[in-house]
Amino acid sequence: MKFICPLVVVTDMDRSRNFYVNILKQKVKYDFGENLTFHGDFSIHLKTHFQDLIEHKAIRSGGNNFELYFEMDEIEELFERLKAYNVAFIHKIQEQPWRQKVMRFYDPDHHIIEVGESLEHLASRLHSEGMTHEQIAATTNMPLTFVLDSIKKHQ
Repeated sequence: MKFICPLVVVTDMDRSRNFYVNILKQKVKYDFGENLTFHGDFSIHLKTHFQDLIEHKAIRSGGNNFELYFEMDEIEELFERLKAYNVAFIHKIQEQPWRQKVMRFYDPDHHIIEVGESLEHLASRLHSEGMTHEQIAATTNMPLTFVLDSIKKHQ
């Protein structure tokens, strides 16, 4: 068996497509009308169609028990774009205990989206803030070789 992708159910395909394509800048890989798959391999599926597939069982959104996780180096730019669209934030940009910057917010159907800076960018950022390679590895729990490679890539 091979895992293919997570699939989240949406109530309005046009609204959700706009959110993921225009706000989160995701690229559509496959468009089957009631089901879209994005590069990065996650899908959105229209609730009315999906409900037929699961024999009309109840679908509840907003359970806060699942999230889609994305990474980008400069999350501040996305944060400003999300504010302009009045996105509902769970929390704005904050640093995790390992110093990675992340934010969490809801998509139009109340699915949790997390966006964090990439771990490679984190290592480079901490280095530019004056931390030694060893301090970065200890703080982030990343292997020293990963820290060194990440810093080298971002120079």
